[in-house]
Amino acid sequence: MRTMLMMGAAPLSLFGVALLPLTAHAEAPVVTKKDLSLHQRLITLDSHLDTPASLDLPGWSIEEEHGVHSDYTQVDLPRMKKGGLDGGFWAIYTGQGPLTVEGFRKARDFALLRGMSIRSMVAADPDNFVLATKASEAAPIAAAGKRIVYMSIENAYPLGEDITLLKTFYDMGVRVSGFAHFAHNQFADSSTDPSKKPRYGGLSPLGKELLKEMNRLGVVPDASHSSDQVLDDLLALSTTPVLLTHSGCKAVYDHPRNIDDEHLKALAAKGGVIQMNAYGAYLRASKPNPERQKALMALYGQMREDAKLSPEKRAELLAKRQEIDKHYPDTDRPTFDDFMAHMLHALKVVGPDHVGIGLDWDGGGGVVGLEDVVDLPKITAALLKAGYSEADLQKIWSGNVLRVLAAADAAKGK
Repeated sequence: MRTMLMMGAAPLSLFGVALLPLTAHAEAPVVTKKDLSLHQRLITLDSHLDTPASLDLPGWSIEEEHGVHSDYTQVDLPRMKKGGLDGGFWAIYTGQGPLTVEGFRKARDFALLRGMSIRSMVAADPDNFVLATKASEAAPIAAAGKRIVYMSIENAYPLGEDITLLKTFYDMGVRVSGFAHFAHNQFADSSTDPSKKPRYGGLSPLGKELLKEMNRLGVVPDASHSSDQVLDDLLALSTTPVLLTHSGCKAVYDHPRNIDDEHLKALAAKGGVIQMNAYGAYLRASKPNPERQKALMALYGQMREDAKLSPEKRAELLAKRQEIDKHYPDTDRPTFDDFMAHMLHALKVVGPDHVGIGLDWDGGGGVVGLEDVVDLPKITAALLKAGYSEADLQKIWSGNVLRVLAAADAAKGK
């Protein structure tokens, strides 16, 4: 269902999150004062924030505290402070469209404007947000009590067939880029294409050229959403480590968006990192809820009819969404424990040098007990309980992704 809803920008333009069904809270891990104190000492980064979609919502402000149970958004400045999130990689997400000149043009324009929304957020509040382009910049920004804003691209579709356009996004601040999203595109096979058949068997010839350009510029290749064969190509061809900005483990739940242990080990062997997501449909199977799905599809149909929502219309549609949650609750949502099962499995297979966190906030991420960024200290508490040290947690929360970022920057132009 998320495939259908995320093909365009409409779902994000209403709620800031695609599908976040609400139920009663699960029993959450206990976070002690000691846990919280340690969490606040760490530099914490999330490698996949879809929050830029919220920036363009009518009447919505990153400066104000919102509620996941009221407007369905999951990240804003007050909640980042409460949850101890120092920042992350703010994604320029573009839904997959037709592989035509017109399709490429529309996607390019949309992506450039979304990138400018991120830059405008930073420019409007320099006391709280700072754009970062190098790994070494994270620590001083965090030490100053400000939020770290790295930029990334989810789905390279907006580049069209002109890979030199990546330089424009690089100059804007982008330092991580994926290749495909829910469907095959001009660069790579997707892990979830509706055809269920490969188009290229990995990267396309143009995709291989794009990888060369990423390596030349110092942009980290992101294999999330791409097929296993694309990951194979990236590991074989990239001159720098590869990142999975928001993925999970097939050994825990066999879903195309997750990777198996063999690929996980291969990723780590090349210095790469898997950043664990909290998108429920990728964590475990859930019971079908056809009445809820039917009601949501009708609601999203209304949204598509109103491409540019007024604050009043958005409020009306939010009220309808809340009615759906009330009348057709999702009683089988994945939980914090399901998320931790993936996290702990990845740590067991490749260790704390190759695992990080990319929860897919405002893009469908969030489970019972881990609803928004306010809940992040629970992850720290759970990892400490599992026996991981403060040094391990610093790697998991930011050290690993920053290492990969530094490696890409050091190797650029070679």
